[in-house]
Amino acid sequence: MIANSGFGFQASALGSGYTWAGNSKENQLTPWSNDPVTDPAGEAIYIRDEDSLALWSPTAQPIRDGGQYVARHGFGYSHFEHQAHGIHSELLQYVPVADPVKISRLTLHNLTGNARRLCITCYAEWVLGASRAASAPFITTRMDEQTGAMLARNPWNAAFPERVAFLDLGGRQTSWTGDRSEFLGYQGQLAAPAALQGGRPLSGRTGAGIDPCSALQTHVDLAPGQRLEILVLLGQGESDEQASALILRYRQDLDEVLEQVEAQWQGLLGAVQVKTPDLAMDFMLNGWLLYQTLACRLWARSAFYQAGGAYGFRDQLQDGMALGFAAPRDTRQHLLRAAARQFVEGDMQHWWLPHSGQGVRTRISDDRVWLALATATYVRSSADDAVLEEQISFLEGPSLGPDQQDAFFLPQVCEEVASLYEHCARGLDQAMALTGSLGLPLMGSGDWNDGMNRVGSAGKGESVWLGWLLLRTISLFVPLARARHDGRAERWLAHAERIGAALEQHAWDGAWYRRATFDDGTWLGARKSPECQIDAIAQSWAVLSGAADPAQARMAMQSLERHLVRYEEGLSLLFSPPFDTLTQDPGYIRGYPPGLRENGGQYTHAAVWAVLAFARLGETDKACQQFALLNPINHALNGSAMARYKVEPYVMAADIYSVAPHQGRGGWTWYTGAAGWMYQAGLDGILGITREGQALLITPRLPSHWPGFSVAITLENCHYRIEVSAEPPSGQQGGSVRLDGVLLAPAPLPLRIPLQDGQHRLEITLAR
Repeated sequence: MIANSGFGFQASALGSGYTWAGNSKENQLTPWSNDPVTDPAGEAIYIRDEDSLALWSPTAQPIRDGGQYVARHGFGYSHFEHQAHGIHSELLQYVPVADPVKISRLTLHNLTGNARRLCITCYAEWVLGASRAASAPFITTRMDEQTGAMLARNPWNAAFPERVAFLDLGGRQTSWTGDRSEFLGYQGQLAAPAALQGGRPLSGRTGAGIDPCSALQTHVDLAPGQRLEILVLLGQGESDEQASALILRYRQDLDEVLEQVEAQWQGLLGAVQVKTPDLAMDFMLNGWLLYQTLACRLWARSAFYQAGGAYGFRDQLQDGMALGFAAPRDTRQHLLRAAARQFVEGDMQHWWLPHSGQGVRTRISDDRVWLALATATYVRSSADDAVLEEQISFLEGPSLGPDQQDAFFLPQVCEEVASLYEHCARGLDQAMALTGSLGLPLMGSGDWNDGMNRVGSAGKGESVWLGWLLLRTISLFVPLARARHDGRAERWLAHAERIGAALEQHAWDGAWYRRATFDDGTWLGARKSPECQIDAIAQSWAVLSGAADPAQARMAMQSLERHLVRYEEGLSLLFSPPFDTLTQDPGYIRGYPPGLRENGGQYTHAAVWAVLAFARLGETDKACQQFALLNPINHALNGSAMARYKVEPYVMAADIYSVAPHQGRGGWTWYTGAAGWMYQAGLDGILGITREGQALLITPRLPSHWPGFSVAITLENCHYRIEVSAEPPSGQQGGSVRLDGVLLAPAPLPLRIPLQDGQHRLEITLAR
């Protein structure tokens, strides 16, 4: 996934994918597909030898000729190599830091001793909306007199009617067509376009009422050994003028644009760099986890499995919690964005489309809590108390009827405005009002697990997990309330005490915590449950809440490990056994086959919480072991493992199947909140490094099999190198801490190291 905050594209190893602008669902420039078998392309570049008429492509799609194809994906770019018919081709694709342009740079190298005459054709199949079937009849194309590029527009795109898309061959185009039927031919395919089978130029046809596309063509001559670069620009402007300006701007200084992209990612991902004995951990913590979180989750909001385009209320709030070092401004911005999607009553749009404001109002229960938790976490990390006073409006719209679980509509912006603090407080107030007869939070139509949407749909089922989440949130938010002399702080604390007592009285099942009650009071996640006897998140959050009985919390995690972690299979399950024949209906989760996705497979988001919980318990070895178990790199270390896992081995997969014949197979990749939590589990949980305003908080943890590790942190003008090592067997008692060579007096953990400009070295020696 390659994106900036308003534009991007998806690139597969075969070179296919799609491009969007403004919104990855509602304004696809070229078609999105999630067909894993054919991986169809909606964009293509062709190379044709004008003497032999041999036709090929620089990527494995759309023409695969049996030669070797190499695809490299990096931070902000994809690079493809192929050699055919004596021509070596390299295709480099990226987007600028801010502008809506996909840059494709095709370098051709003549490896033969003969001069070569080549024809280069670029092709884009326009969508300019959410569905080509719906939008194609309304798309018009024309050639731009100023630039010579082809422009395309869909005035019936309800969300983006004025925008103008473009395809440009670096100004080299000598022939073109906007007619897809002409280019492909009758029932033609991209692998063998009819218009490229002979030596005829393209017709030049553009306009309305045709099957829309853009195909541009040029001819080049290559002397023996000569290299030549061909440029393709695909993008969209807000007007004809802006489209023309973008085309002219990006026909030059492309190296400078690439340097800006590289500098952007170096700055974001270079904020924290770790070096541990686990190289696979380093790869993930030093780049791919944050890249996945920023490029995919926050900016693109799309991937192969879903062209979503929307913000999920709880989703991006959690993603932002991982950006305390790398991109706190992005976190701040999203807190304000999310707060503006809260109804005046206190509940939130569960998801919404940012360009229109349309979204869904639901009875899902945990949305009311995440804003306060994410805000308190951000304020604690950044010391940006001013964000709490930012004024934000509410939404208003029809409430859900007694028999409604959700409703999709466009709400109105309410005249009432309140601070971010008040938005958080109002969410907490409503969350506490929704309390069941046992004293636990109501489940609603799903807590974190939306698939359990019928467990509490009648308004009586109660959630153990949500109880733990609410306790953790109250503990973090109350100090902010007390600083404002808000009397609700004591009311929240009193409610927290009641929830804590109810959890220990009703939820403890002898060896682990139960998960929830159905509307009729039947327990889910209990030893007597025929299915879903133990659920991971009720155990991990007993620890993460900091509120459970310590002995019981430790026992709960032991039960989680015993029943849900399969080390030999590399799996950490969400719950067990899966739903299959239970007479009570937990919801759409049972629509998944047993062992797939949320229904008893590994749901990685939850599995990462277990890593954090083991770290919080001080079981660093176990946390490290389970981090390695979840690390995608370790799922593809050899050919047989790769054939089993089947998905990208460098980004997190949302789920992994747990039953034959697909046991160990990765599912939904890229677009998962597991990436941000995995980053927190590694940096905060295992290595013990967090930020608190203008200070580093360090709780050094060292797995028993590690001799040490180091972390380099860069925050503006502050540069800290932290080195943690085990004390050598010299007889010296206790550990030591040195800052810039000066021995510091013993201090309680966590160590609080004020951030100061300049280069600094912190050496921590731990006694085994």
